[in-house]
Amino acid sequence: MNDDGYFGAKVARTYDQDHGGNDPIVIDRVVACLKELAGTGEALEFAIGTGRIALPLSASGCKVKGIELSNAMVAELRKKETDGSLQVEIGDMVSARIPGAFSLVYLVFNTIDNLVTQEAQTACFENAARHLVPGGRFLIETRVPPVQRIPFGQTTLAFACDEKHIGVDEFDLVNQTYTSNHVWMTGDRHEFLSIPFRYAWPSEMDLMAKLAGLELEYRWADWDRSPFDHLSASHISVWRKADV
Repeated sequence: MNDDGYFGAKVARTYDQDHGGNDPIVIDRVVACLKELAGTGEALEFAIGTGRIALPLSASGCKVKGIELSNAMVAELRKKETDGSLQVEIGDMVSARIPGAFSLVYLVFNTIDNLVTQEAQTACFENAARHLVPGGRFLIETRVPPVQRIPFGQTTLAFACDEKHIGVDEFDLVNQTYTSNHVWMTGDRHEFLSIPFRYAWPSEMDLMAKLAGLELEYRWADWDRSPFDHLSASHISVWRKADV
């Protein structure tokens, strides 16, 4: 692992297609939702990555800035820019600051799980709140912990299996952590990558938000704003900072 953590140049080059996804219909839904929540104010993306969401959001007319830990991911963002105007601060989303007062801070695609302690996740909420104007919103998109799919007594769950990629999550149910183990196969060559994560339940995130001075405003199952229920595999949660 280098200074870019688990998101070095090799991962960054294929991140959009291998992880985030490039489906324009989905991206349009994400952008439309974020733009509506931002209103006339500025938006800040934590873990802005390759600009998969921030660049089309900026192109829609919303002013966007970003914080990102990986230089390699930002390098990919710069390749996609047309004018190089998107301001990005290199740093950790739990503590990095960027000038501005934002009506929306957002964190998408399970990235909150990259913070592997409860303390770090709580600090992320606090950092979001510091960047928000009164009445501003913090949005997180992430999966619901899939532990009900794990047979009793077992700790592993496969999430990918084809001729090029095998993926298995290994869960520590006591400490609310999991490790995603990947094997990529190209001909006779095999590459292995193991990445640690921490999962948090929506109710735990609500408490983190409350500690940061935020209150739950919306919770949806997806970007279509479907109702969130006990069968939802993911959630999009929006917390609001008090007006005064």
